[in-house]
Amino acid sequence: MIDKHEAREAGKRQGFILLATAVLPIMAIVSLIPVLPLLLGEFANVPNSEFLVPMALTIPALCVALFSPLAGWLADKIGRKQLLVWSLILYAAFGILPWFLDDLFPIIAARFGLGVVEAVIMTLATVLIGDYFSGEQREKWIASQIAVGSIAAIVLIAIGGLLGEVLGSRGPFLLYLLALPIALVAALGLFEPKTAEVETVHGSQRFPLRTILPLAAITFAVGIVFYTVSVQIGPIMQASRPVSPAQIGFVGAICNLAVALGSLAFHRGSKNAGPKLLAIGLVLASLGYAGVAFAPNLLILAACAALVSFGSGLMLPNMLAWTMRSLPAAMRGRGMGLWTGFFFLAQFLAPLVLAAFSDVSGTLTLALAVYAVAAGVGAVLASIKARSSKRLAA
Repeated sequence: MIDKHEAREAGKRQGFILLATAVLPIMAIVSLIPVLPLLLGEFANVPNSEFLVPMALTIPALCVALFSPLAGWLADKIGRKQLLVWSLILYAAFGILPWFLDDLFPIIAARFGLGVVEAVIMTLATVLIGDYFSGEQREKWIASQIAVGSIAAIVLIAIGGLLGEVLGSRGPFLLYLLALPIALVAALGLFEPKTAEVETVHGSQRFPLRTILPLAAITFAVGIVFYTVSVQIGPIMQASRPVSPAQIGFVGAICNLAVALGSLAFHRGSKNAGPKLLAIGLVLASLGYAGVAFAPNLLILAACAALVSFGSGLMLPNMLAWTMRSLPAAMRGRGMGLWTGFFFLAQFLAPLVLAAFSDVSGTLTLALAVYAVAAGVGAVLASIKARSSKRLAA
């Protein structure tokens, strides 16, 4: 039995620490985007470098998708705080390692290790929000996690570009050392949530897979909607007109701000978390994708991409809160691990899914139109679910 956990009440300090930890997995990819051309040039002589170098950037996302369920299981078995603190230390170690490496394959291996500890950090940052807070406070911190991540992405890309300009292709890897002060603050400011009563129900409850798996699958679909625009905005813009890197960066920044605004909108409407907010978000995404597909000029395309991002910012914390509400406290780690895995799997697969639809339809425009139709159908289904739930509640 576990009987030495601190019966403390969490507050803003714990919330802000968890927001800081949740930014680190985002940093793992976006901070290196500005130096991708430098890395491609540096390793041009390595066979298949055009595939391997981008994989070095994105492999942490695949690791989070694969290892988050295991991270959640460990959190339920051995506790949260110490696992998180040690993962933050290892994040710094794996993250800085490429600074000292000149061979591409050891760099990829280091990035794989980084992704494994990222899975723990991302899962536990979310699990601890569920452990520490409840009700409206929980929804507030969930919305803040999505919003802060979107704003941080803009800042981290800029800092990564600056470090790359000054220090070369390895410059952005220095950012990973930020995990060390965060680990120290986490060690001092976080506490192991009270789980004595939680542990006693482990043997009598089964994991609610029939409830959580459909929510995770919906999260995957929402993740595809979200990451297709956020990651592929450059190719989408270039498909119909010549654009500059500055224009792509500007529209990308607008989209990240729209995600943050959508997350804040979720906080205001969090009492309706569930199929109703999902339906609203999918309607916005459907309209946005239709606009992106057939936009006559760059201004309308940017506005429609921002609409997709706003809808995504509404849906992501909605799915997270909906899933968390459906989990027994004793199984929150495993449930959030599964949710995180599906979400990051969408990040990894979103470019491949868009490429597949483009090949089948023949053009990127038609592929985006398919996304608009799919989101519209999803909105109708979510609306039906919301109405049936309302009738059952009445």
